[in-house]
Amino acid sequence: MILKIITQLTKIVFVSFLIFCLVIYFLQEKLLFFPEKLAKNHSFNFGSAFEELSIKTTDGYHLNAVLFKADSSKGLIVYLHGNAGSIDSWGEVAKTYTDLHYDVCLYDYRGYGKSEGKISSEKQLYQDAQAVYDQMKSQYKEEQIIVLGYSIGTGMATYLAANNHPQLLILQAPYYSMIDLAKKKFPLAPSFLLKYKLENNLRIKECKMPVLVFHGTMDEVIYYESSKKLQTLFKKEDRLITLEGETHNGITANIEYRARIKTALDSLKSF
Repeated sequence: MILKIITQLTKIVFVSFLIFCLVIYFLQEKLLFFPEKLAKNHSFNFGSAFEELSIKTTDGYHLNAVLFKADSSKGLIVYLHGNAGSIDSWGEVAKTYTDLHYDVCLYDYRGYGKSEGKISSEKQLYQDAQAVYDQMKSQYKEEQIIVLGYSIGTGMATYLAANNHPQLLILQAPYYSMIDLAKKKFPLAPSFLLKYKLENNLRIKECKMPVLVFHGTMDEVIYYESSKKLQTLFKKEDRLITLEGETHNGITANIEYRARIKTALDSLKSF
């Protein structure tokens, strides 16, 4: 009788774990991406100068982007936003950088805002980011371009930096890798189930330009030690700036962040 009960319990545990694994694998996009969809005729109202762009992907879809214009522009920041919302809500970050005389290109991932298609692979995320970057290279010298990634956008940002030659890479609240973050949040989930590995730990070592990382000690989404792990892979000129008491969503408005980013951008070579 005891053996029968143990056998039944083992079956229940196994089936439950199997269902858990299937949910993790097939619903990854729903667990990772939380897009805000906008109507095609939606009008942006940012209160500052901007140009709306449509950027074609390698497989024929169109991504919506906004290019914010600064007075006496020193260059361009290609901004890769987080996993929720759309340009409509993310556009407010641009002023921080246009005030420092940098144009900002902010684009929506597939299925976000007015962008077409839907996210279905990690390779697709990288290809789309490269399409946006290539479009910007037709308007700006590459040595005038800065890549900035926030949260999930840090994965695409490190990809761009590793495979191109921007002047600077800025990461806000990066993960070591999505595998590492998944182990932290879902310790029972086998890592081979992850379709989106987003390995910042591998690509940051391939970045030839300086890397500037900002992370809050009270980040409740991507744990602060992720950046401490990345720090072990830094080149001599790379920097981790710790924002004491800062959470996941407040970095751009953080007073210390604004002071440090101004110093960093002011020190860059002008063209």
